[in-house]
Amino acid sequence: MAKISAAEARKDFAEIINRAAYGKERIVIMRRGKKLAAVVSIEDLEGLEQLGNKVDAEEIKKAWKQQGKKPPKSWKQLKKKLGL
Repeated sequence: MAKISAAEARKDFAEIINRAAYGKERIVIMRRGKKLAAVVSIEDLEGLEQLGNKVDAEEIKKAWKQQGKKPPKSWKQLKKKLGL
């Protein structure tokens, strides 16, 4: 994973975007030696979002079970259960 300063990132922003988008490179932007942000490909971002959604769904199921309830199997069932 490449690391570059914020000043460098401002100067070479177009190149950094291309490296992430087409080279699938993950680039960490640093300021004063601390990690500030990252530039990643859209595929990486979508993968992270899918992973987050899966984790959220598992936590929701766990919460339903802790309440002694069976989690709904679909959005339609959940809306019905909530009276929406």
